[in-house]
Amino acid sequence: MRILLVEDDRKVARFIQQGLEEEGHAVDVAGDGDAGGRFAHVNPYDVLILDIQLPRKNGLQLAAELRREAVATPILMLTARDSTEDLVRGFDSGADDYLTKPFAFDELLARVRALGRRAGVPAPGGMLRFGDVEVDRVRHRAARGARALDLTPREFRLLVHFLERPEQVASRTELLEKVWDMTFDPGSNVVDVHVSNLRRKLEEGGAPRLLHTVRGVGFVLRAGG
Repeated sequence: MRILLVEDDRKVARFIQQGLEEEGHAVDVAGDGDAGGRFAHVNPYDVLILDIQLPRKNGLQLAAELRREAVATPILMLTARDSTEDLVRGFDSGADDYLTKPFAFDELLARVRALGRRAGVPAPGGMLRFGDVEVDRVRHRAARGARALDLTPREFRLLVHFLERPEQVASRTELLEKVWDMTFDPGSNVVDVHVSNLRRKLEEGGAPRLLHTVRGVGFVLRAGG
């Protein structure tokens, strides 16, 4: 899923962002309500996570503004307050769920998954297979045959992207948008470097090549040359 996190505490924001990205989600972070609003109006998100206590525009104001403008993306509100009055204000502003700090990260993940399902986002669970390559998205494990693949979070997301689209060529622009959430930079070789590392790990021990370069176009997962 693509998630927007609006949180002004940088330490908390880094913790949540890292955890969500390790689970395979793409995360944008804004540090105040105004910036969060700009992100939410420009980019499509599956879930919004808003802290209530934000500078410039608080989470309640931001949620209410988005709902007035017909932004229907599910909203999870984060707050250090848990009174009934605060809960009511949060839901009245347009929030779909509410989580009180401090919270267990597993609970945050569960609530994000639930909101994603409510919005019709396919669940990230289940197995992906192509040839002798297998990925378990729930346990965040990948293997080729009997050999476990030691992948970085970004390599894991790349492999999932290819496994979801076997035999389909993925351009560098597509990979930057879907795996990195970046616009295309013709001077960047970030995609090539990560694909090369992933290919090397897939081919360790002399395994046949599955990840191929299509010159001038991009990359494709397919058996054979």
